[in-house]
Amino acid sequence: MELDARKKTILTAIIQTYLETGEPVGSRTISKYTDLNLSSATIRNEMSDLEEMGYIIQPHTSAGRIPSDKGYRLYVDELIRTKDKEVADMKDMMIQKTDKLEKMLKQVVKVLASNTNYATLITGPAYHQTRLKFIQLTKVNELQLLAIIVAEGNLVKNQMIKLEEPVDDEKILKLNLLLNTQLNGKTVGEINLDMIMQMKQQAGIHSNVISSVVDAVAEAIQIDHEDMPVYTSGAKNIFKYPELADTSKASELISIFEEKNELAEMIMENRPDEEDESGIQVYIGNETPLNNMKDCSIVTASYDLGKGMRGTIGIVGPKRMDYENVVDNLKTLQSQLDLIFKQDED
Repeated sequence: MELDARKKTILTAIIQTYLETGEPVGSRTISKYTDLNLSSATIRNEMSDLEEMGYIIQPHTSAGRIPSDKGYRLYVDELIRTKDKEVADMKDMMIQKTDKLEKMLKQVVKVLASNTNYATLITGPAYHQTRLKFIQLTKVNELQLLAIIVAEGNLVKNQMIKLEEPVDDEKILKLNLLLNTQLNGKTVGEINLDMIMQMKQQAGIHSNVISSVVDAVAEAIQIDHEDMPVYTSGAKNIFKYPELADTSKASELISIFEEKNELAEMIMENRPDEEDESGIQVYIGNETPLNNMKDCSIVTASYDLGKGMRGTIGIVGPKRMDYENVVDNLKTLQSQLDLIFKQDED
């Protein structure tokens, strides 16, 4: 007997419904949740075939069906193949998009330096409130699992998980289903304590796996300043201002702009709240987060490209900088960057 597309669709609907409800699934329920436009009688016949093929089973006390291990295995294998194909299909597109974005940001920061006569910087957009796409647990040995975590933007994190007890393939399969059902599409902020406790309860003696995966998810989604691209321009403008043109001061400032790590760290640690609509912050003299910039003022603004992609623009100059011109330039750039980005994509 062949497992055709219709049977696969019905099997998927049974598994997904059972994962949501924990209750045996009947033909009438499937007829409501699928777009096959089939009668309950036809679905019952298909379910009978699926049972004969070993993909679903019927508990003694119920007229509904639940997935068998064989059904779970087919579902997970198909799920993994689909996710692998999605990542492969997006890979080339993401590389091209990244190259275009880098060129655009370099041009933007160069124009900003020219318009203000100060040193300028812009970070590449990073995903904020990143959503989880997929989790895959794979056995390495009897007491170790490898967790592969994929988040929006094709962020991938691999995490080794130590086990307190050996785990068989069937349990790994069920842990994969549990984690993906509960966590896919959620941000770190949406993964609450009740959800974690419920998953731990379902995981039984392997509840430590849930804790380790949740920790790895948080780490995968967290933005690391060392990985954040920072584009700079106009560092030599510093020499235009006598109070900053002292050889030692100027060389320190230019070094910061060349190395960029301190700039990235400063931006990560001083990001505005998402509720702050303007996203503009001004640091004057001793307020500046970097010791080597205490003779400067730094003005930063956030920009938003939508879908959680946000970055930061910054301008560094003397304390007597033209604040009105700087803020005007930043506000204009904030409003135009989304349009520039879309045009660059086209």
